[in-house]
Amino acid sequence: MLVSKILEKWYLENRRDLPWRRSDSPYHIWLSEIILQQTRVAQGTDYYNRFVERFPTVTDLANAPMDEVLKLWQGLGYYTRARNLHETARKVVNDHGGIFPRKHEELAKLKGVGTYTAAAIASIAFGEPVALVDGNVYRVLSRLYGIHDPIDSPYGKRVFKEKAEEILNRERPDIHNQALMEFGALICLPRNPDCRHCVLSHLCKANCEGKTNVLPVKEGKVKTKARFFNYLFIRHKGYTYLNKRLGNDIWNSLYEFPLIESETPVDYETLTSMPAWKVIFGKTQPEADFHPRTYRHQLTHQTLHCSFYQIRINREPDRGAFRYQQIPLEGLAEYAVPRVIDKYLADLHQEGIL
Repeated sequence: MLVSKILEKWYLENRRDLPWRRSDSPYHIWLSEIILQQTRVAQGTDYYNRFVERFPTVTDLANAPMDEVLKLWQGLGYYTRARNLHETARKVVNDHGGIFPRKHEELAKLKGVGTYTAAAIASIAFGEPVALVDGNVYRVLSRLYGIHDPIDSPYGKRVFKEKAEEILNRERPDIHNQALMEFGALICLPRNPDCRHCVLSHLCKANCEGKTNVLPVKEGKVKTKARFFNYLFIRHKGYTYLNKRLGNDIWNSLYEFPLIESETPVDYETLTSMPAWKVIFGKTQPEADFHPRTYRHQLTHQTLHCSFYQIRINREPDRGAFRYQQIPLEGLAEYAVPRVIDKYLADLHQEGIL
């Protein structure tokens, strides 16, 4: 209990004033946790405030069109989380009368929630004595107790979960869990932890043994795959063309320009000779900027090399195999697109091209 008492005292004196901490609503806690899985607190706070303003209750979120949710999520990446957010809101409304389950085991059954987020909701909103373990908690526990088991291994995860349960203040799990996470976010940093101002430094094995920069341990890095996307920003009389991505690939339900994916980088001449080019344009003669803008976009398991060509056409494409939706250029901002396309469009706006 010593560690818990020290952390709780530190937390009550040093915690940040964050909007979701002003409420014990499970909806607000759930929403903040899902958003913060994707980004840092500074950026996440803006997204959280926009979501709460647009969807004050879980019912409002459940009743919203999916495209609107995706558009509001735009920029955070990993859009599966946004789709799960919407699906879970609908389940809470349709199956639970708009009231979140109170128990950790029931919360963990909700789509996209999982053990960690379920523990956050259960302990903070409902006071259930269940420990939660996130990246910050792994780091604090690994250094404090000198745990060398890899945090990304099944055995290591069990070790850390057991240690987190062991030190949990079961009378105040809400304060304890938030204190542990906050301490990892502000003091026990990934690089150059602030050991001089650490209230646990006298108990910390890593600090005593000079191992703060080697703990926690990970088994290894995930291999990434390179992909090459060639996007065609087609313009015709104030219109352009988009398509909604479907299936099990990345960016499901987001919109994109006509796309030709290649196995390697290709130049414009090679691009125009590919069968996919003929499917898109048919007999239409395009006028293109031969020099694309290329952006490198990193995903968890993939590195995307995205080249954007601006193309003008003098008549609408043949509607045989052309599956793209015609939209006015001024309406582009209404569609949820991947971050890399949003970056491209922002650059065109800044340069006065769009």
